[in-house]
Formats: sequence, structure tokens, C-alpha cells
Amino acid sequence: MPTPNHSNGAPCWIDLMTSDTGTAKAFYGELFGWTFETGDQEKYGGYIMAAKNGEPVAGMMQKDLTMAGMPDLWSTYLRSDNAATTVQAAAEHGGQVYVAPMDVPDQGRMAMVADATGASIGVWEPGEMKGYGLAAEPGTPAWHELHAKDYGAAVKFYEDVFGWNTDVMSDTPDFRYTTLGAGDAAKAGIMDASGYLPAEVPSNWQVYFAVADADASIDKAVSMGARVVDGPDDTPFGRVATLADPTGAMFKIVAETAPDGGEAPTDGV
Repeated sequence: MPTPNHSNGAPCWIDLMTSDTGTAKAFYGELFGWTFETGDQEKYGGYIMAAKNGEPVAGMMQKDLTMAGMPDLWSTYLRSDNAATTVQAAAEHGGQVYVAPMDVPDQGRMAMVADATGASIGVWEPGEMKGYGLAAEPGTPAWHELHAKDYGAAVKFYEDVFGWNTDVMSDTPDFRYTTLGAGDAAKAGIMDASGYLPAEVPSNWQVYFAVADADASIDKAVSMGARVVDGPDDTPFGRVATLADPTGAMFKIVAETAPDGGEAPTDGV
């Protein structure tokens, strides 16, 4: 499979903020076949890079004491040609700045903002590190999806701030969904979550990982301390389930092929 094309505004990286990096490495290493390399503490704060078949696919970071009240979580980062400009645009279009643009030595620049619906989203301006090197094959990112309580505001925010060229995939009362790009070239989605997200749960981005067999992956994950939050369910895009890892971080898995032999979400690659 070719290297993912990380176009401007599209998902290009994911990382896990976890309360226990040792548990996370053991869990995801076994579940997805990842290997790990820990960066220099002084230069990179001990940031852990996860690789699949020698290619970077995700990052991990130990939560510090200031984050003690936050749940463990996966974050998606969107590519930006200029992180400072993107962050300024986010603030001007109803977002909030959580982490101002900061240099990651030799690698690029990162920032973290909240969009106009309150969902946290990362910004990555690439240097030497362009983003994940594999996608949509077992053990790698397959799809990125925003569950938004204010669907209209979310779509407009990503169009205005990240330059998304959007396509309405569905616009029924039961299922409103817009994608970045169209059809097989789509790279991410925004779903109207106003009808099902509880009041205490904010709008949020969710990461899907491709797996060869959803049920076998669920069994393996549960045997290592994960729990099933939802599913598995057969969809036009594959067999999908939502899991929580052993420390509570939520993620989704999707089988490579749908029950009818159709293609699963492919991150536009």
C-alpha cells in the first residue's frame, strides 16, 4: 500500500494520552503488532513512537499531574502548512486554544485546539515527521470521525479553519454525515451526534483502527483487560466495534471488509 497522502487539513497523526504507558504498550503491541521507541526525555519529553512494519503509526505520552482529572484518550491531528495561522483561525471561528503552537525539535510544530463544538483536535505542521506512514491495513489508522453536538457549526468550522472541501454523504433526520472529500477519496467524517451523546459527554473525535477480524480482535482485547463499549455491528463499511483499553481510552476497530465484500473505510489512500 502506498504511503498515505497527508493533504493539508486532513488527518495525519494520532496519539494516546495515557495514565500508564507500560500497560498501553503491552496492550496495543499485542493487539495491533506495534513496536515502540521512546524519545529522549529532555528533547521530546519521553514521547513514545509506535511503529507497524517499521513505519510510524501512532504516538503515546504519559499523563502528568496536571492532567490527573482528564480521561485517557486518543487524539487526532490535522495537517497544517502553518500551525500559527491555523490556531489563529480556530480562535477567530469559535474555537479555543488549548496548546499554542510549539516546536518539536527536528520533527515539526504541534498545537491543540477545541473546535466550535468543544471537541479537541490537534494541529500538526510537518517538519521531518510527516505523519503516520501506513493506513487502512490491520493495526493502523483507518478512519477519523467527529461526533458533533452542533453538526452545522462543526462542518463550518472545519471548512473555515482547515480548508475542508466537504461532501454531504447523508442528510436524513436519523443520519446526518459530512466527509472531507467524497467517496473513496474521503479522509474523515463529521456525524450529527446531537441525538445520542449524553449531556455530560462533549463533542469528540474518534479513531478507527483497521483489523483483519473484528471478533477475534475483540476477544483478544478483552482478554487483556479491555471492555466492549458498543458492537460489534455490521455496516456498509465493515464490522465495527467501540472498545475501551485497560485504562479507559476509547477507540474503534473496523474489519477490513464488509460482510458483503465491500471496502471498509480507507482514510482516502
